[in-house]
Amino acid sequence: MGRVVRGGGVGRRIGLGVVAIVLAWAAMTSFARVEPGQVGIRVNNIAGGVSANSLPVGWYFAPPGTHIYQYPVFTRTYTWTAADTEQTAVNESFNFQDKNGLSLKADVAVSYHVDPQRASILFQRYRTDMDQIIAGPLRNAIRNAIVERAAQLGVEEIYGSHKAELIATAQRRVQGFFAPVGLQIEQIYWAGNIVVPDSVLAQINAKIANEQAALAAQANVATARANSDARIAKAKGDAEAIQVEAEAIRTNPEIVKMRAVEKWNGVMPTYMGGGAPMPFLDVK
Repeated sequence: MGRVVRGGGVGRRIGLGVVAIVLAWAAMTSFARVEPGQVGIRVNNIAGGVSANSLPVGWYFAPPGTHIYQYPVFTRTYTWTAADTEQTAVNESFNFQDKNGLSLKADVAVSYHVDPQRASILFQRYRTDMDQIIAGPLRNAIRNAIVERAAQLGVEEIYGSHKAELIATAQRRVQGFFAPVGLQIEQIYWAGNIVVPDSVLAQINAKIANEQAALAAQANVATARANSDARIAKAKGDAEAIQVEAEAIRTNPEIVKMRAVEKWNGVMPTYMGGGAPMPFLDVK
């Protein structure tokens, strides 16, 4: 009789091993960690539910169909720039126009963080991670705020006296827009000079130079006028003093004798004529 080969036990052991591996893999991939400086939002991708409670730093069970998004609760900065050495290799600078339609552009930076208590609200509004919020809603809001204010100003104002006011106005508008959903905009600022056409820049610089020269000329005129007024005032004062003294001498001849006494050194003359009186003997 032939021998019966029993292979069921081996197959069972292999199957159990495969199941164990699958379970181990599932266990390893069913946990997610919220990193320091971040806040987590648990999202059920199957049912579409978003946990109302934010997750602090730590490990959390995240079975298949569940994803934990993370938003920064510490200050982060992003710069939209024309340089290809920053966050991306593409030109991300902002383009806008002045009130006359002149095209301008500038690099802009933003610093921000997420309010941990409102992180779930932020996710429910945009349904994406922080990088996509920066690239989409945040960039669009900042650009629109700059475009709106710049359209009310001339290029000389944008480049000069209203440069700081323009970006400050944009910051206030963006802060007010995102604060209710938990995205705290700390600061929006120019990350470089506003770029204007070379011909326009030359005109602006020439005007500034002329204004500075005019101010210097006005200062010189003011100085000369002040010096002239001082000399006139001194001469007038001297003339009035002489007039007062002359009037005093006219009304009181004794003043002449008093002036002579004040100037006398106390030495008697070495020679006097026969009829000359002794000096100052009649002064009382």
